[in-house]
Amino acid sequence: MGSAIKVTFLLLVTFAITIPCLDAGIAELDDYLKAQAEEAHKIALETFVPNPEEITEDINTHVHRALQEYEEELANSTLTTRRGLGEKKKKKGPCEATNPIDRCWRCKADWAEDRFRLAKCARGFGRKATGGAGGRIYVVTDPSDNDMVSPKPGTLRHAAIQKGPVWIIFERSMVITLNQELMVTSDTTIDGRGANVQIKGGAGITMQFVNNVIIHNLRMTKIVSKMGGLIRDNVDHIGFRTRSDGDAISVYQSTNIWIDHISLSDSEDGLVDVIQGSTGITISNCHLTKHNDVMLLGASDHFSDDKIMQVTVAFNHFGQGLIQRMPRVRWGFVHVVNNDYTHWLMYAIGGSSGPTVLSQGNRFIAPHNDAAKEVTHRDYASPDVWKNWQWTSDQDHFMNGATFCQSGVPVKNLPYKKQFIMKPKPGIYANRLTRHTGALQCIVGRPC
Repeated sequence: MGSAIKVTFLLLVTFAITIPCLDAGIAELDDYLKAQAEEAHKIALETFVPNPEEITEDINTHVHRALQEYEEELANSTLTTRRGLGEKKKKKGPCEATNPIDRCWRCKADWAEDRFRLAKCARGFGRKATGGAGGRIYVVTDPSDNDMVSPKPGTLRHAAIQKGPVWIIFERSMVITLNQELMVTSDTTIDGRGANVQIKGGAGITMQFVNNVIIHNLRMTKIVSKMGGLIRDNVDHIGFRTRSDGDAISVYQSTNIWIDHISLSDSEDGLVDVIQGSTGITISNCHLTKHNDVMLLGASDHFSDDKIMQVTVAFNHFGQGLIQRMPRVRWGFVHVVNNDYTHWLMYAIGGSSGPTVLSQGNRFIAPHNDAAKEVTHRDYASPDVWKNWQWTSDQDHFMNGATFCQSGVPVKNLPYKKQFIMKPKPGIYANRLTRHTGALQCIVGRPC
């Protein structure tokens, strides 16, 4: 009887010690993970931008330049075509990339030989993300995922735990069903261009206590939670993970992360979660469909360290079958710019705990339900409290009765200057700027 009581006591003590780590999926915060967490927090403080408006205005400047280039190419192409109507040779049109991120690399026919060029293309708060640029190119050849502790060489799991910088590409199209969440190390790029790479029917991708990661050109659907267990998260470390949430992409206390051209749908929990003091994040050119809790920025109303969170949500298409949280924000600063919101059932942008939301140049098409016309939704605060939250709509385009309830002092601390700072491109351009969202069908030797 005495030994049974001792065992019970030890279990209770162990459970009490690990409770703070459960949300992170960590069963035991060992010395290695403690050091990783401390380093991650230090980098987050260094990444934080005291004047975030400088970053929001910078991306607006790049949008103007990109569209101007596109329109000039289109005009020149039209003129050339008219002059050559009598010629048999077919004239090529302009590169169809319209936003500044895509125009940085998609118009180049040699993208497959110069993959690192992508690392120069991030904009917004995740602008410093270069991933595995300059490092080893790792080719994934095997879609299996059977060993969590000693991953098989050639698999995505083996690639993702290598010491960076490492740039991961795929030998061919493949469907990868992850048996446990995929832990990605710092200074890594997962680049699905040139293949149809699907992460489907299993666990999702997790970035925890890491810095400088690019996730690009993947299709992720039907992501589910997994029981957890021993999982290698680095060549030097194996940790015991608790049950995963079922998020497609999870960013936990990580910095300088860029998520670009991902097709996301139909997962058990969130499509993208950015939590626990993560900052320096850009989510761009994604196509999101068929989901309830779409995007969460900040997971707790009690974790005020998320005040350093700064996220850019740009050039995404929030499409069919979405219900809410596009995104839902706590504490931090989010720049929602030039996205196309064509579907929601409850609301588009929500929040609590006094976040700052700058919505610029988006198109909002409200549902037919009169009770869901409002874009915004605030939780756990009365109007006399949230009236002071800075939620600004600037140059947004509203259709089918959509409305945006602004509050607080407008987020316009910097004057508009012709030479550097420009107004956002109006929301009527959102459809053009998001024309090629989601995973792209890139063919080697041709512009993507």
